[in-house]
Amino acid sequence: MSAGTESVPVIVHAIQLAVAPVFLLTGVASLLAVMANRLARIIDRARHFEQAWQALDEAGRSAARTELGKLDRRRHLASWAINFSTSAALLVCLVVTTLFADAFFATDLKWLAGVLFSAAMLALIAGLASFLREVYVATETVRFNYPGEPR
Repeated sequence: MSAGTESVPVIVHAIQLAVAPVFLLTGVASLLAVMANRLARIIDRARHFEQAWQALDEAGRSAARTELGKLDRRRHLASWAINFSTSAALLVCLVVTTLFADAFFATDLKWLAGVLFSAAMLALIAGLASFLREVYVATETVRFNYPGEPR
């Protein structure tokens, strides 16, 4: 057997080990897209108040200050959600790299892959918790006014 064909099972095994983390990366990337979209909408809403500030009366400015405070809280939470989730994605990339290094160099790095994967899960949990909190703050501040009902 030539040297090229002996390495084929190693490559196949490394790819098999990396498939699950790659699917996880796809899910995290989808979450990041949603989180980034929410952050962009928060920033757009804050810019709306910035542009409309001069036209607002004192009552409008008071209401805008209150909403801007909540938008700032949401921005902070969305930013943390993105930071944690991005960290989780980077850690998953390191897991895949570690699995390939373990397979190619015949080292015992499975313990490192396990530590990195656990860290990725903790970062993802923190990101999802921040995202959940941001959604809670957003829904807590929304009040719908139906036609014909007093405000």
